[in-house]
Amino acid sequence: MSSQDGAQGRYAGRSLAGGRYQLRDLLGEGGMASVHLAYDTVLDRQVAIKTLHTELGREQSFRERFRREAQSVAKLTHTNIVSVFDTGEDELDGTTMPYIVMEYVEGKPLGSVLDASVTQFGAMPTDQALKITADVLAALEISHEMGLVHRDIKPGNVMMTRRNVVKVMDFGIARAMQSGVTSMTQTGMVVGTPQYLSPEQALGRGVDARSDLYSVGIMLFQLVTGRLPFEADSPLAIAYAHVQEEPVAPSSINRSLPPAVDAIVARALKKNPNERFPTAEAMRDECLRVAQSLQAAAPSIVPGAQTASGAGVSSAVFPPVDSSLPQQGGSVQTPYQPGPYAPSTPAPTPTPGYGYPPQQGYGYPQQQGAHTPPPYNLSPQPATTASPVGPSGSGGGKRRNMPVIVGSIVVALIAIGGLITALSLSGGGDDGKEASEEKSKTPVAGHKGPDRTRTIEVEQCKEPETAYNDETKVKVPDFTFKDWKSVLSCLQAAGWQYDPRRINENAYGEDTVMRQIPKEGSDIDPKNPPEFQLDISTGNPA
Repeated sequence: MSSQDGAQGRYAGRSLAGGRYQLRDLLGEGGMASVHLAYDTVLDRQVAIKTLHTELGREQSFRERFRREAQSVAKLTHTNIVSVFDTGEDELDGTTMPYIVMEYVEGKPLGSVLDASVTQFGAMPTDQALKITADVLAALEISHEMGLVHRDIKPGNVMMTRRNVVKVMDFGIARAMQSGVTSMTQTGMVVGTPQYLSPEQALGRGVDARSDLYSVGIMLFQLVTGRLPFEADSPLAIAYAHVQEEPVAPSSINRSLPPAVDAIVARALKKNPNERFPTAEAMRDECLRVAQSLQAAAPSIVPGAQTASGAGVSSAVFPPVDSSLPQQGGSVQTPYQPGPYAPSTPAPTPTPGYGYPPQQGYGYPQQQGAHTPPPYNLSPQPATTASPVGPSGSGGGKRRNMPVIVGSIVVALIAIGGLITALSLSGGGDDGKEASEEKSKTPVAGHKGPDRTRTIEVEQCKEPETAYNDETKVKVPDFTFKDWKSVLSCLQAAGWQYDPRRINENAYGEDTVMRQIPKEGSDIDPKNPPEFQLDISTGNPA
């Protein structure tokens, strides 16, 4: 008899909450919990009940945390979120068992839908994958607004109804498992599914909403390629890959994917949370924009295409897993112990852009360091010095070169004067900076040109929205993914100061604003606005 059959026979016909919920068929089972179809005798309806069947149920601290998390999740109301109706605990076979009563969704897990697409096409059609991802992000947008980070986004926690409505479930459960349970948790406990962990989760650091966006990026990669970006033979090797390895572009596996999909995945999977999409809403908008612009094309999978791998990682790099800890199902509980690498194994070279110290945090504004691009230097570049004429050179040569040298000096002085004038007229704005950055904008091999259609109206700067809680302040417009020329016009129309920085990358295209500080939606004083820091693509490869 399989474990599923055993569980089904064990709990079939049992009831919870004083007989209110009658357990029926087993819908699914994992290492931490089982989900049963049940009948609510009070409200005369079918429900799904998740019961946790590990030693977690013995911990009073966990049960209290689980109850509080379930109450918070019960406040989430959205089409794309599985509703939570009730929570409690009951005695089954002499063990205290926490449970959660949820909406019963008639449909299939997203993983099953993906498997069917892989069998038929090799991967999920791109437009379908983007729309499903957008719906998952719509659910996360609501939860993040309430301060709830999911922490375990994966196809197994996403349901598709018979009408193809996306339903995200298991909000709050990962957080409850990560609470201070004395028999399981150590400092820096990592709880989640290894294949979808964000780098900060893998390192045992604190997480915020952008950790969920990383997991969504992993899921989108899987949907459009039929494969995971990081594959290895152990959870620790996969965790290593999340922290140190760069994923391949999805289009290297599925040739039908446009560059815009590569760009979404690349941004979502940035090691540094500051470099990802700032919000679920921003990522959702980009997914929908790309989906609307797509031309229907069947997936074209490259045979034998390779993904990144953390295989071969020595046990000296990661501490060994304590065999006393449960290693069940699809989730991993790995104690992360910060400290030096073992002397016998050299530390891996950190991935560029992920060098922030743990105490720095992930919030805006970024502190200057290894993970942020250096500010552009507006000082004029030193002129190339002409080779001096040696003793054997003729004096006539010096005289013939003199007009050229003098002329060069005059031209340089005029250029410097023009630069100073432009800076003073723009109030420290961008015109002068643009002149000093022409070299970085010069197209090279792999250059991606600008998209001048993505504009922002000047009225959004001249007459920005009023802040919700303070009528004396206004909300910062969203400049991201807009063309820099239109953003510049908007900033100048409002008289706002700005500090643009050119970044070499060719995913977004020349003159695309990739990041902004203060971030969109922030409240600022229009009478004393801060200087805007903007990262702008050169369109050239990094």
